[in-house]
Amino acid sequence: MTVNGKCTQKATHPSQIRKARQSMPDEEMLLDTSALFKIMSDPSRMKIIIALLAAELCVCDLAELTGISQSAVSHQLRVLRQARLVRYRRDGKNAYYSLQDDHVSQLVRIAL
Repeated sequence: MTVNGKCTQKATHPSQIRKARQSMPDEEMLLDTSALFKIMSDPSRMKIIIALLAAELCVCDLAELTGISQSAVSHQLRVLRQARLVRYRRDGKNAYYSLQDDHVSQLVRIAL
């Protein structure tokens, strides 16, 4: 039982603690997951990711669509590439960006 957010019982529930501990990922996985959500928490990056849900786009297209400057879009794309959330392909002088794979779109669709 809790009162004012404090546990009032001295007894713990060892079987529940054991069950929860077994399902807890290791520290590295927790840090990686936290970093992923931190990267995705930026509104500019989310605009870019959501735009890429619909189509493969170049920096110019993303800047026009999102209302973010081309240099800011390029910076955010660099962050997203480093996090392995987006990928790009070259076609002549242009680079076209898309989501890395389906896990990114699934994550965003669930969040929305």
